[in-house]
Amino acid sequence: MSINTECDLVSDNLFERLSANANDADRSAAWPTDSWEAIVQAGVTAWCIPKTHGGLELGAIEILIGYERLAGACLTTAFILSQRDAAARRIRDSGEDGLARELLRPLACGGRFATVGVSQLTTSRQHGAPALVASGNADGFVLDGVMPWVTGADQADHVVAGAVLADGKQLLIIVPMDCAGVRVAPPLPLAALVGSRTSEVTCQSVQLPRRWLLTGPAPQIMTSGRGGTGGLETSCLALGHAGAAIDDLMREAAVRPDLRSIAEQLDASRQSLRSDLHKLATERAALDAAFTLRARANALALNATQAALTASKGSGFVSPHPAQRRARQALFFLVWSCPRPAAEATLLHLADNSFCS
Repeated sequence: MSINTECDLVSDNLFERLSANANDADRSAAWPTDSWEAIVQAGVTAWCIPKTHGGLELGAIEILIGYERLAGACLTTAFILSQRDAAARRIRDSGEDGLARELLRPLACGGRFATVGVSQLTTSRQHGAPALVASGNADGFVLDGVMPWVTGADQADHVVAGAVLADGKQLLIIVPMDCAGVRVAPPLPLAALVGSRTSEVTCQSVQLPRRWLLTGPAPQIMTSGRGGTGGLETSCLALGHAGAAIDDLMREAAVRPDLRSIAEQLDASRQSLRSDLHKLATERAALDAAFTLRARANALALNATQAALTASKGSGFVSPHPAQRRARQALFFLVWSCPRPAAEATLLHLADNSFCS
């Protein structure tokens, strides 16, 4: 399938439907049913899944183009999709053909929902004992502990979970959410993207047959492949989110010439970031390059949304104006899937006080 324009992937009708629901999806704790149904109906849930399993099997750049446009319409829905796609990619790339045959087709058509619980291996609770541990036995594995960050946990049929064994090795394993011992806490009171229903999931002596094992045991399993923490998909959502604010500024600059220069500078940064993002996608980016690009995407999301809020004046600070929503949502990129190298680069950007001196 060859995509020539972003509208080939995300139609104007889909974009407008998601945009109309974006404020409610951000502020309401209710699952954004209408928006999720819209992307299912549009075939978005089939993008990353092979044709042999009922998917569209789009290329990396095609998916990034679609992600960018979706994030510009509704960041909450795009975030939910990214977590579902992360689960689908892990299943797809695991080499476990039986699990792929069983799970990918219902994921492609939207009949089931899967998500990931892996932050405890990378960015969450890294300063103490492992949050989720696994012990092996003759039948499989037993999980105990917590997954502190699971998007759409109470909507999920399966979670791709990351756990640590006693010897320090890690594994990825599928947790069917109807297993005995699995408990989903109420959604976290997030500052934004509340409709994602991100929750903590507790596992108490959850027994899993070996057939659910996806990857490992092995050291540092999340550092392999582009789907890991700090991956290009996360940067792409930041780019799309920044782009929505830049588009607002460009429209406002048409009637306010004083805004033209800043709007054009931000748009140039968007074009440069997009070009580099697509280049890294085709080159299978090294982690250091992906982290550097992530820091640039964070900076653009912060700068563009705050510029749009400044330009909107007092009216932009009042809900449901999109300027205040986008400025709040941009803060999410400072904490979501932001490993140490990307966080350090972002902090350096924030600490640059040359303008203030």
